[in-house]
Amino acid sequence: MLAFGIAKDIFGGTSISIETNGNTTLDLKTSLEEQYPRLKELRSYMLAVNNEYALDDGILAETDEIALIPPVSGG
Repeated sequence: MLAFGIAKDIFGGTSISIETNGNTTLDLKTSLEEQYPRLKELRSYMLAVNNEYALDDGILAETDEIALIPPVSGG
């Protein structure tokens, strides 16, 4: 999984490997928040799978490229 912005600080690097207890993006988010509780402090974040934003019911495959996109600020 690739990390950007504050997610790099939370993960301690630009990428991590993680195992989940399911195969949906919601399962992945749950696993991430269990292993990295600071993610819960973010107002929102999105997951991108193969360069496209993913909904919580998206099915993941082992070969998918996944990125965590933190909230974007600016004006």
